[in-house]
Amino acid sequence: MPSVRVGTARRAGLRRITTAAASGLTAAGLLAALSLTGSTADAAAAPHDLVRVNQVGYAATGAKEAFLLAGSPVKGARWRLVGTGGRTVAAGRTGPSLGKWNAAYQAVYAIDFDAVRTPGRYHLVVGGGATGSSPVFTIGTPKSVFGKPATDTAAFFQAQRDGAGTIPGQLDRKPAHLNDTHASVYAWPAFTDPDESDTIKAAPKRIGGPVDVSGGWFDAGDYLKFTETTSYAVAALEIAGRDSGAGPATPLGAEARYGLDWLDKMWDGSTKTLYIQVGLGSGTESGSVVGDHDVWRLPELDDTDSAHPFLKNRPVFAAGAPGSKISPNQAGRLAADFALAAQSYAHTDRAKARGYLATAAQIYGLADTHPGALVTTVPAGYYPETSWQDDLAFGGAELALAAQQLHDPRAGGWLAQGTKWAKGHQSEADTDTLNMYDTSALADLDLARAVKAAGHTAGHTTGLAATAQQLTGYVRAQLATGQARAQADPFHAGAVYDDFDADSHTLGLAATARLYAAATGDHTFDRFAVRQLDWVLGANAWGTSFVVGEGTTFPQCTAGQLGNLAGSLDGKRPLEVGAIVNGPNGSDQFEGGLGDYLDGMRACPPSGEPFAPFTGHGSTYADDVRSWQSSEPALDMDASGLLAFTLSARGR
Repeated sequence: MPSVRVGTARRAGLRRITTAAASGLTAAGLLAALSLTGSTADAAAAPHDLVRVNQVGYAATGAKEAFLLAGSPVKGARWRLVGTGGRTVAAGRTGPSLGKWNAAYQAVYAIDFDAVRTPGRYHLVVGGGATGSSPVFTIGTPKSVFGKPATDTAAFFQAQRDGAGTIPGQLDRKPAHLNDTHASVYAWPAFTDPDESDTIKAAPKRIGGPVDVSGGWFDAGDYLKFTETTSYAVAALEIAGRDSGAGPATPLGAEARYGLDWLDKMWDGSTKTLYIQVGLGSGTESGSVVGDHDVWRLPELDDTDSAHPFLKNRPVFAAGAPGSKISPNQAGRLAADFALAAQSYAHTDRAKARGYLATAAQIYGLADTHPGALVTTVPAGYYPETSWQDDLAFGGAELALAAQQLHDPRAGGWLAQGTKWAKGHQSEADTDTLNMYDTSALADLDLARAVKAAGHTAGHTTGLAATAQQLTGYVRAQLATGQARAQADPFHAGAVYDDFDADSHTLGLAATARLYAAATGDHTFDRFAVRQLDWVLGANAWGTSFVVGEGTTFPQCTAGQLGNLAGSLDGKRPLEVGAIVNGPNGSDQFEGGLGDYLDGMRACPPSGEPFAPFTGHGSTYADDVRSWQSSEPALDMDASGLLAFTLSARGR
């Protein structure tokens, strides 16, 4: 199966075309553009022979791998693992080169120290033909290593909260968009060029309201709210809570409920209307209408911004007319969200559980099973999804599990539908590994659970489109694809990092491996899962963690308004802690530079681009506030990360 769905527009990509690149380059922008090309001067000035490690640390009983990024090929470089007080606890030599990275770094070598299991703080030192030293990292229990990233990614969701229920946190968040409690519904606007821009031709027309769409989470570095991304995030939080034993009353459970409560507002069961978006992306070319992407500001300013009507009173867009069929990608994930909530309350509050199940069933029953273009966002180019049978399989899986727990006789019907869609997804175009665009790994593993449960309680599972073994086999095939890619990569990355969503895919693979092992008892992919977390947390060519606040080096110049305006720009508190950025992206995405700073942006970094010397294998990473291509955090990135870190902290 293809490793990643190719998309030319992603997240805020369309609006950056209209507001940044089109505006031309300032002197600072030109400097950044030159540095991104990896000039000879930058490469010559860069240090050689670097040691890349998981800067957070390694579980004592798991795999432990680091890398030597060498300026030129060496034979048998020596390494030492040094503990507290300078004592060498392990030593060895590097093996053969894993490949060339770029012109400045001619070879990559693995350093394997699996045998070390004693908890403590360590660093690696390399000598003999190459010289280098790593940041300090931890070896410890899974909880001591991955507990903080798991907690911090949950804190990111708290920081993204909108409405009256904000939590101050490090960014001193204030209540925002209280006018969303009485928002108006608008017809979809017409765009000047739907394939290339989110600039609208004219102000949208009001068609209804008021509706209460307050609360929820901001989608990414802006303040728009989408059911498309929130539904994936809620599912990941709910599964993380369910599979780690965190009940509804825990902080993780409470955050999942915060997202679900907003989805409950976006679905009007009485009129059978799904609202999919709050906020207008960009305004008109003339500036007669101003949208969210046109003003760089803190969100609490919008409620009193009389100069910009569509910021003060944000429009709401519906998926379609009341009672109409629902795009199956939306219907499947939303049904899964409410059915997962039903599962969480099945043994403590059966009335609430049945209420959630009823909502899930209503939405699932309205799914359009013969769709044309899928409905995602306005415009769809923000999130151009194309596959949908995976989402219907996911909804069927969670409905079946919830119904089984509540002894609802519809369980068998939902199980049959879910397995039908799971099998169909195998031949669907644009199949992928776990991320917002492909939820089949979650669907298949939970369908397998439901099939086994049905066989136990009913004595048979005849008539289903797929057996439990086939369903887990689908997931094994995804992991095998990622593993094969990792074996060919110098840093053992399982995702394609010269395309969008590298971090989301990497963390999705790590989470999938943990879920697969727990479901099947097959630990074939445990080492692969560890390597994916290593890569995200610093064992990569750039030598940076892609999670704010984790490790020694992490993003300081995130391409988001909250982090830029309310956080520090030097890696010290206050931080947008737990924010996961896209990571490296295709170098072609950076052609022409990063453009001007938008009005109100705090310049970051001060000058140049420190990661430019490590551009290689067709990929570039820039830690720059203007770099939506690689440094914009988003819900779906953190959802995959929270799931992976939470399961890893539990040792699963």
